[in-house]
Amino acid sequence: MEFRKIRTVGKLKDLALVSALFMLFAGCGTRSVGTVGDGGAVEDISSAAVSGEAVNTESDVPEATTTETVSQPTAEDKRVHVIAAGDNLIHYSVFKNAERLAGPGENYDFKPLYEPVKYLIEGADVAVLNQETIISESNPVRGADGGALLFNSPPEVADAVIDLGFDVFTMANNHLLDFGAPALEESINFWNKKAETYDLTVLGAYLNEEDSENIRVREVNGVKIAFLAYAEHINGFSIPADSSLRVVMNYEEDVIERQIKKAREIADAVIVSAHWGVEDTNVVSEDRIELANKMVNWGADVILGGHTHTAETMEWIERDDGTKGFVYYSIGNFICCQTDNFNLVGEMPDFDIVVDGVTGETRLEDVGCIPNIIHYEAGDYNNLTVYPYSKYTPELAAAHGIPYAYPAGTYTSFSWDIINDIIDESIPKEFQKLDK
Repeated sequence: MEFRKIRTVGKLKDLALVSALFMLFAGCGTRSVGTVGDGGAVEDISSAAVSGEAVNTESDVPEATTTETVSQPTAEDKRVHVIAAGDNLIHYSVFKNAERLAGPGENYDFKPLYEPVKYLIEGADVAVLNQETIISESNPVRGADGGALLFNSPPEVADAVIDLGFDVFTMANNHLLDFGAPALEESINFWNKKAETYDLTVLGAYLNEEDSENIRVREVNGVKIAFLAYAEHINGFSIPADSSLRVVMNYEEDVIERQIKKAREIADAVIVSAHWGVEDTNVVSEDRIELANKMVNWGADVILGGHTHTAETMEWIERDDGTKGFVYYSIGNFICCQTDNFNLVGEMPDFDIVVDGVTGETRLEDVGCIPNIIHYEAGDYNNLTVYPYSKYTPELAAAHGIPYAYPAGTYTSFSWDIINDIIDESIPKEFQKLDK
C-alpha cells in the first residue's frame, strides 16, 4: 500500500511538471505551441513528461511564423494656392503718383502703390494679373490723359508687379492696339523677355498663329496648370492683314473649345481669363453666362472675367458629368484713377487647386475673393494706394479724394458704408474673404 501511495505521489509530480511546461510554453508569445488534441507541441510535451523522457524545448517546439501588417503610406493631395487681380489700369494720375515717388535718377516708382497687398501676392503659389495697358518704350507714356482712351505705360510698371510677386500675366484686352500693331509687337517682345528673365508666364497676345496655339502650362507643387486668355473686342481696332500678330477673340468659339480641350489633356487644371461684358455695370449679361457654361463644360476649371471695371458676382457651374467649375464674371480694377465709386472696389480671386492623391482628380477648395480698395486723396489723386479690405478703414474712406477729383464722375460719394454696400451687392456672402 505504501508503494502504491509513493507511485501516486510520483504521478502527481509528473502531472505538475506537465502543467508547468504547458503554462510555460502557452505563455510564450514567440513560439507556436499548437492546441491540445491536435497532435501539436502541447500534446507531445505532455506525453514525454509523463513517461519521464527529457524534453528538448529548442528542437521539439518549432519557431512561430509571425505576420506583420505593413500599412502603405497614404498618397498626399497636391495643392496650389492661387490668387488673382483685375485690371492693372495705368491712368495718367497713376503714373504721376509713381513719378512723384521716384528717387534721384529714377523716372517712376510704382512699388509703393501696391505695398499693402504685397503679402497676399507673395503668399500665393501662383499669382495672376491682367496687364490692361501695353508697354511700348518707343512711344510716349499715356494714360487716357487729354480725354483720349489711349494707354501706354512705362517699363517700371512691369518691375513693380513682378516685384510684387505676380508670375502670370494676361494681355488679352481692349487696349492692345491703342498705339497700333508695331507697339503691340514691341510690348509682346518686352514681356517675353521679362518672362525669360524671371520665369514668368505671359499670354493673351501673340507674335503669330503658332505661338497662340502654344498653350502655356505652369507646373507648381507637382500640379500642371494651363492658362488661356481671350478678348471680346479691341476698341474697334483690328490687326492689319499683313501682320502676323494674333489675339483670339471670344466669338471664335471653335478655337476656344479646341484650346480648352487640349489644355485639359495636358494639364491638371485650366484657368481661362475672359475679357468681356459692359463697362460700369455689375449686371451679368446672358451671353457671358452662356459662354461661361460652354467654357466650363469644355474643361475650364476657373474663369477670371474682366473688362467692366466693376466687381461682379461669381458662381459654381456644374458640368454635364456632375463635376464643377467656377466663374468670376468680373473682378474689376486692381489699380486705376477712375472717379465713380463702383470702379474703386475690385476683387482678388483666392482659391486652392487640389489634385487628389488617390484618384488623381482635380477639385477646387476654399473658393472666394478678397475685396481690394483703390484709395487716393485730394483733387490730384495723391497718395494712390491699393488696399485689401482687411487693411482699409472707415477713416481712410472718409478721407478719399473722389468727391474732389477732376474730371468728376457720376457716383462720387464714398464712405465705409458705401464700400460695404458695393461688396454685398457684387460678392455673395459665402465667397467674401474680408479678413485676409
